[in-house]
Amino acid sequence: MNSRGHRAEAAGRFTALQADLAGIGRDRHRGGYSRHGFDDADLVLREWFVHQAERRGLDVETDRNGNLWAWWGSGPDALVTGSHLDSVPGGGAFDGPLGVLSSLLAVDELRVRGVVPARPVAVVCFVEEEGGRFGLPCLGSRLLTGAADPDQVRRLKDQAGVPLVDAVRRSGIDPTHLGADPDRLAGIGAFVELHVEQGRLLAAQAPDAVVGVGAGIVAHGRWRLSLTGQGNHAGTTLVDERRDPMIPAAATVLAARRALTRYPGAVATVGRIVPKPGGTNVIASSVDVWLDARFGSVRSTAALVDEIIADVRTEAELEGCSLVVHRESLSPDVDFDAGLIARSAELLSAPVIATGAGHDAGVLSAHVPSSMLFVRNRSGVSHAPDEHAETADCLEGVQALADVLQDLLR
Repeated sequence: MNSRGHRAEAAGRFTALQADLAGIGRDRHRGGYSRHGFDDADLVLREWFVHQAERRGLDVETDRNGNLWAWWGSGPDALVTGSHLDSVPGGGAFDGPLGVLSSLLAVDELRVRGVVPARPVAVVCFVEEEGGRFGLPCLGSRLLTGAADPDQVRRLKDQAGVPLVDAVRRSGIDPTHLGADPDRLAGIGAFVELHVEQGRLLAAQAPDAVVGVGAGIVAHGRWRLSLTGQGNHAGTTLVDERRDPMIPAAATVLAARRALTRYPGAVATVGRIVPKPGGTNVIASSVDVWLDARFGSVRSTAALVDEIIADVRTEAELEGCSLVVHRESLSPDVDFDAGLIARSAELLSAPVIATGAGHDAGVLSAHVPSSMLFVRNRSGVSHAPDEHAETADCLEGVQALADVLQDLLR
């Protein structure tokens, strides 16, 4: 087959895999997709992954934490690639799935090239990377590496009150077995994750580049601010008699934006506010506010958040409300493996860029040599229905991933 025919066939396979996923987990209210760990959409996606892996003659297994592994060969020192299939609420079609599709297609490409790996190759699909259901991002990789306490994880519930242990059992996984898997981790020689670009760092650094190599991930965390006041009637309660927790909740949004002017390069976002009881004509009795912050190191991120919280606490006291702060997650800044970065950047003639987004590769990097490839996203939109990458760019990403894997298999 000539190169043009090969490209056409690869494009057809990519388009077919995309089409398989297009109707799974559609969110009719938000737009985009809502696919979360162990929900109905996730169960369908897991079946799809198993089917695609078995079609390729790969041996599929589910680990103790619900992560799916598709193996080409067996033995120690495995070369692992993959990503995740879940999304944020109302997320795009590429964040996560592109890495899984590309990994499967990279295996196809290696076989077309006649590669016979001397070490095992695995495609992994990590569970609940976004934390969209149970609030803990990178759940599967955190459990695998021991970065998450399994007892605390077993106590998690989703917004509907469904316990994680029940959701896990529904997927055929025994929740008593959740936790670190050191033997599996020890068998991984290197991990390479491909992901759609989030933001437009490639355009800023190398306007013509389609693929970039990840340098690392800035520190990032999530905090829940629980504000409590006094529920009352919206039409009869005088202003000076109100203890309205929505006032300091609103102040959180403004405090986060103001703080960024004093921390160049930092980001802080309020993306979710939940008042109780949530009536239009009711002064809320309490409000939960979720704050996402990302900036340099853990110390820098903590300083940013402390400043925001201090402003919110002042507003809460002025309104006669109480504030309790819950840190739901905090991940340190990550530098990916220097050898992998240099090797991939030279092989692909690709720019090296950092990212403010968390990834399973960042969790694994503390335990195994890890790296990332990013495929150009011209709009920079991610975690939203408009997230997009051109098919031609995605196919170049597949080729780049296959090149890197082949190089590491030598």
